[in-house]
Amino acid sequence: MSWEIGAQKKFKKPFSNEELAKVEGFLEEKDAMLWLDKYFRENVSILSKILTGVELLPFQSMMVKAMFNVDYFMAICSRGSGKSFICALFLILYASLNQGVKIGIIANSFRQSRLLMQKILELRTDPKAKFLNQCITNVSLKNDEWVIEIGRSKLIALPTGTGEKLRGYRFKVMVIDELLLLPSKLINEVIMPFLSTNTDVTDRKKIRDAEDALIAQGKIKEEDRTQFGNNKLIGLSSASYSFEYLYTMYKQYENAILTGDNSTARYGIFHISYECLPEDLYDQALISKARSEMSEAQFGREFMSRFTDDSSGYFKMSKMVACTYPDGEGQSVMAMGDKGGIFVISIDSSWSESDASDDFVMHVIKYFPETEIGVVVHSYALPGTAMKEHIKYFHFLYKGFDPELIVMDYNGGVQFLAAVNESEIFKQSKIEIKTIDVDAHDPTAYGDSIKQIRNLHNKSDNRICLQVKPMSDYIRRSNELLQSSFDHKKIMFAGAATDDDFEYQTSLPIPVDELKFLRDNLTIKPTTVDFVENLKDNIDMIKVQCAIIEVSTTPQGTQTFDLPLNLKRQRGQNKARRDSYSAMLLGNWGLQILRDMRASPKEEEYQGWIPQIF
Repeated sequence: MSWEIGAQKKFKKPFSNEELAKVEGFLEEKDAMLWLDKYFRENVSILSKILTGVELLPFQSMMVKAMFNVDYFMAICSRGSGKSFICALFLILYASLNQGVKIGIIANSFRQSRLLMQKILELRTDPKAKFLNQCITNVSLKNDEWVIEIGRSKLIALPTGTGEKLRGYRFKVMVIDELLLLPSKLINEVIMPFLSTNTDVTDRKKIRDAEDALIAQGKIKEEDRTQFGNNKLIGLSSASYSFEYLYTMYKQYENAILTGDNSTARYGIFHISYECLPEDLYDQALISKARSEMSEAQFGREFMSRFTDDSSGYFKMSKMVACTYPDGEGQSVMAMGDKGGIFVISIDSSWSESDASDDFVMHVIKYFPETEIGVVVHSYALPGTAMKEHIKYFHFLYKGFDPELIVMDYNGGVQFLAAVNESEIFKQSKIEIKTIDVDAHDPTAYGDSIKQIRNLHNKSDNRICLQVKPMSDYIRRSNELLQSSFDHKKIMFAGAATDDDFEYQTSLPIPVDELKFLRDNLTIKPTTVDFVENLKDNIDMIKVQCAIIEVSTTPQGTQTFDLPLNLKRQRGQNKARRDSYSAMLLGNWGLQILRDMRASPKEEEYQGWIPQIF
């Protein structure tokens, strides 16, 4: 751990405890209030103790103080360091001391920003936080906006998809939780422009005019002028890959700190590993377990806050990021299909209802025949869920996307398809999905297999399902095909829905009250906003799982593609999983079959009599 002061312009400190110590005699109420305000700004730990009952640790006090004193603040902290909790305390303290301020809170998902707000609401219920409870004057929890009012100040949490809505608020302070996951376009084109404009221009001019008059009268000096604070941007994150935008921002901040950068803005970075935090903050047994189960690079990012170059698995994260549409540009996630769209659904089933079970995964890939590119636009992944819930969601996908082809793993897929066709919801809809019983694994007979699939495929009769037997040759070829698809960008990942598209997606008739789709069990009632944002989270999870797959060769020469041994040993609800990767293999395999099938004309069956010569 090191402390770098940097070369930024020095700013006059508005107050010190030594100044207060020199004050003698009785203070009038107004003067006492002004001194108390100054004292609390300098001693945020004491204010935290009085207002919330929380006694800050030294590193927490440093972090909150830095948020107060700089304009652009970035915290790159280890997992479990409590950065969101510390930020929640900052929000309370800053809003209390800066009455009338408007603070925006966003994250990679609306759920995440609401969790930060929930921490504040939970703090107010503590008997030690009776003063905080008195300060909170109003709470509004809408589907697409949460507001907590502390006196005349407002904390407002919003979904990131509503970029235009963010512009309209003109926040004085913007807090971004999970900065790593926020798109650069949103930061540079939405957030930074309105942070560069002051909202209190009129008040500043009045003060400047008054100070000009006082200076002319010799009552104050030029250096005594009021120092107006700039708008603030506060970002919280764990470390990322060095090719991601977070690292670019980090280097920009670092350069501004170390060189001064001729900027009037103040920058600060709080970059800390678990090793620099109090030992009692962590369960050392869990640290040892994480170190033994994670790859060195992953542990470095998650716990040691190190930026790393790339994933070391069979599929490179950099390649998959390059195959991802930037948010707001190109294809975005889809809650439901569009008319005339061509879709492939891939399924990797799991029958266990244990929280520690594998995920039940379903991906939807949209096929664009003009470019022959497939885009993953929808993803579902849940562990420990009753089969009826999976069937209900599959029914939603079937009705919402009208798939051209369904591809599923044979092991478990046979039972799942039978359960689907026997389920009440499918029988009521009069839908029976039929299989295309053709084996397309043999490369020497692949052309004939495609012709058979093309001839048997019948969408009007629901004969659209392929069940893939995971033989060793298929496993090798499907992994090589997926790697090739990433290399040549034949398979892409959808970006998050933003602005008009976000409004459209969240307005669709999605039965969120009937579908289970979130991995956590939060008490917050899910909304269509949560549904749409969760799609992007699940698609990102595909890339994470693909990035940790390693290839090895047995003594017999058979290649295996699996999790590293240390990750395979994990147990419990938070274990590493590979089911989204497996469904991705199936989806990409089905996509290739669809391409070849469409290129192979269907052979017409002649219904008349053909004369025979004997």
